[in-house]
Amino acid sequence: MNDPDDGMEYTTLGSTGMEVSKLCLGCMNFGSDQPWMIDDEERSREVIDRALDLGINFLDTANVYSRGESEEIVGSAIEGRDRSELVIATKVYGEMGEGPNQGGLSRKHIIDQCEASLERLNTDYIDLYQIHRWDDSTPIEETLSALSYLVEEGLVRYIGASTMMGWQFTKALYESDLGGHERFVSMQPEYSLVDRHEEENLLPVCRDQGVGVIPWSPLGGGFLTGKYDRDAEPAEGRAATDDHTRERFTEENWAVLDVLREIAERKDASPAQVSLAWLLEKEVVDAPIIGPRSLDHLEENAAAVSVSLTDEEIERLEAPKTPVWSRATGDL
Repeated sequence: MNDPDDGMEYTTLGSTGMEVSKLCLGCMNFGSDQPWMIDDEERSREVIDRALDLGINFLDTANVYSRGESEEIVGSAIEGRDRSELVIATKVYGEMGEGPNQGGLSRKHIIDQCEASLERLNTDYIDLYQIHRWDDSTPIEETLSALSYLVEEGLVRYIGASTMMGWQFTKALYESDLGGHERFVSMQPEYSLVDRHEEENLLPVCRDQGVGVIPWSPLGGGFLTGKYDRDAEPAEGRAATDDHTRERFTEENWAVLDVLREIAERKDASPAQVSLAWLLEKEVVDAPIIGPRSLDHLEENAAAVSVSLTDEEIERLEAPKTPVWSRATGDL
């Protein structure tokens, strides 16, 4: 098994000069909103502390993750650390209350929520502030103007985006250039060996525009860890309660997993490590977002940076699937 203490590797995010670890710690599990979350602040802190000690300097959360609970845990964990070395990312868009102006990408909501996130994260600035989804009800010019204001005020260093259609992201980049607004430097798409639809949607835009790619769900909601089997009903893990994870139980994806298990065994690695290594081989990818729920999972994931794949192995892993984009596939 690969050793996580071999050392973390770093890259720059997109076309920026900001250095980030080649794995990003996803912080959605640090909360209590869903049954598969950790729901224990002490255990969450242990995972964050160990990730930082392993050299992971890139942490990604969102205001909607357990309605701010995740941000509060992250804020507590980074207290006393050298803030200049850390890259803290969070997101805005989702509903944060029951009344008006509690969601979306209006100027009011963005600025209000940035201030709230800063307080929960216990920091003076956010390194990467991301729009969580596209907002059909707000002109993109208004959203970009608000984000640019936050950068000008020193509250945000860079802006990013997540999960939308390619034409929407292209429009946003065009409007940034046209209006002299801050430009999105990163994109968070769903991307894994069993979720390759973005190869026909967002990834070509990111490659062409020099936008950094930070894939979410790089292990297919746990499917690519190899813990599920064709003929067994899942009794635990996300698949036991999450429909999107269960949707991956197709014959095509089982064929991917068969190849993945074989290559992993030959390399004395785990299926999860080989899955992450496949993403790290992609030139367009900067840092997959891992979401470990335990120290063991974290150690396993971190060791993926030392796994390398041959062109033949990559071809075999990709052979069972043909990437296809549709609005439904993109989980919009």
